[in-house]
Amino acid sequence: MARKIEKIVLAYSGGLDTSVILKWLQETYGCEVVTFTADLGQGDELEPARAKAAMFGVKDIRIVDLREEFVRDFVFPMLRANALYEGQYLLGSSISRPLIAKHLVAIAREAGADAVAHGATGKGNDQIRLELAVNALAPSIEVIAPWRQWNIRSRMQLLEYAGKHRIPVPSDKRGEAPFSIDANLLHTSTEGKVLENPAEVAPDHIYRRTVDPIDAPDAPEIVTIGFENGDPVSLDGQIMTPAALLTQLNELGGRHGIGRLDLVENRCIGMKSRGVYETPGGTILLTAHRGIESITLDRAAMHLKDEIMPRYAELIYNGLWFAPERDMLQALIDRSQAFVSGEVTMRLYKGSASVISRTSPCSLYSADLVTFEESSIAYDHLDAEGFIRLKGLRLRNWAVRNGR
Repeated sequence: MARKIEKIVLAYSGGLDTSVILKWLQETYGCEVVTFTADLGQGDELEPARAKAAMFGVKDIRIVDLREEFVRDFVFPMLRANALYEGQYLLGSSISRPLIAKHLVAIAREAGADAVAHGATGKGNDQIRLELAVNALAPSIEVIAPWRQWNIRSRMQLLEYAGKHRIPVPSDKRGEAPFSIDANLLHTSTEGKVLENPAEVAPDHIYRRTVDPIDAPDAPEIVTIGFENGDPVSLDGQIMTPAALLTQLNELGGRHGIGRLDLVENRCIGMKSRGVYETPGGTILLTAHRGIESITLDRAAMHLKDEIMPRYAELIYNGLWFAPERDMLQALIDRSQAFVSGEVTMRLYKGSASVISRTSPCSLYSADLVTFEESSIAYDHLDAEGFIRLKGLRLRNWAVRNGR
């Protein structure tokens, strides 16, 4: 027999789905529900969420500002790896879920709750990310996933339930199915509606953070980003907190149409889905980070990082941030960043963020070695002859065997 649930902490956005879930949990389990809303920089959704939770009689309403922790402890470690899922996606939704789960668990422990709940559907990635994180952090806490448990099977039934219980339904939710939007300091993602057909061009009005590159300013903007041990710390010489720096770069990148991505990706559960992503600040930082690594990382170390990056990105995408293998890879990545310090100057122009200069006190770049002119460092060109002969030994042997 299933144990009786005494208290539940719900990851609550204040939107229609989680508002219906809040009422359903109260009705189904007959227990106190604590709401937790993570402030990850999504904007003006926070106070409406508080008001809606209060309307449902919730006594313990938690809205937690996690912006600095999100960027410092989750986004920046991921950027040290130059992580891109399937070579393109900057993992804006994926990287926020372990942080939400971490605080769901912390609040559940503090409030004496024996269960947590979320509003992720049974088709998406987020159910996996949230629940695997809870499994890793607090295996004794039960996870309630209403979309997999209740008898609501369609959006129409969801609206009927909302009407029956006098749950406010925004006007844009009453017509055709709305876009599904996820926003935080790193990105905005948009899915659904016309985007479900990958042959259809994404309409201009779905873009929330970036101007069309065609309409971006005709003059480029030059910015300089300072790095210490692989993390960005300053913008144009001004030291900034992680969240403040990313916020400023989002504004700059958005103004120049940087960071748009229209992607068909492979979800954890096996289906393909299409999403439109806007990651202006993250795109600038990724390019800048590779720029500073280009003069501070040893060749073999850089290539090893590039080899493990797809595996690391896949772990994050698949909800395994708290898994031991991600921890192991992070240790390797972080060790590689010991000398990744200096400044990178970028040109922002018409949808592109380009490195135009880089400098570091830890640079491995030697002008004396690379110059075509005479230099102070003795480099004997004849050394290359023996190097090439040894590198070509196996090829000559192979060619003789094959009768060449």
